[in-house]
Amino acid sequence: MRILLIEDEPAIARTIERGLSAHGHQLLLAESGEDGLLFLETETVALVLLDIMLPGMDGHETLAQIRRLRADLPVIMLTARDDLGSKVGALDAGADDYITKPFAFEELLARVRSLTRRADQKQASTLEFGNLRIDLLSHRVWRDDVPVDLSRREFALLEYFARHPGHLLSRQQILSAVWEYDFEGESNVVDVYVRYLRTKLDRPGEPSLLTTVRGSGYRFDPPGP
Repeated sequence: MRILLIEDEPAIARTIERGLSAHGHQLLLAESGEDGLLFLETETVALVLLDIMLPGMDGHETLAQIRRLRADLPVIMLTARDDLGSKVGALDAGADDYITKPFAFEELLARVRSLTRRADQKQASTLEFGNLRIDLLSHRVWRDDVPVDLSRREFALLEYFARHPGHLLSRQQILSAVWEYDFEGESNVVDVYVRYLRTKLDRPGEPSLLTTVRGSGYRFDPPGP
């Protein structure tokens, strides 16, 4: 996922960039509100991390401009101000969330996941790819109209793949999204559950729905019509 960070403190920016990159995200860095807005006009961005104290155009002004460009773009405000007035002001101005410096990186990751899950949610309750149908409300799956029995975790993994068809997803991205950041189990758990899904969803003689990209992760290749 591409995340735009608008932050003028180099040390903080480097720390956030290292952490997000380790979890499979791509970071675009702008040191001012003006530069951040230029990125939004020319680049595809899924979420913005926005510092309030910026040179020139401050975070509140930048947020107002972001809302004119992308009303639905998730924005998390970053600031050293911990008073209630600052928090309320940021949220009233259109921020989706607010985190105070210094913060635990795991908390930032959790807030990023929460907002992107919310943004990813579709109005439709069903995802369909050819002969594969996924009911997001009842957590039921069919292939060729035959029910496929999935565990809760298997369904969560399939849903994550189905929301990103054709995208290369690293094991760390999948762990963060499906198992949450505090997972402490086996390091090969993603591979194990991908194997479970293949066993239940793939058809003999046909390519797998889940393609292994050696050294990188997995890609969901939906069945054709």
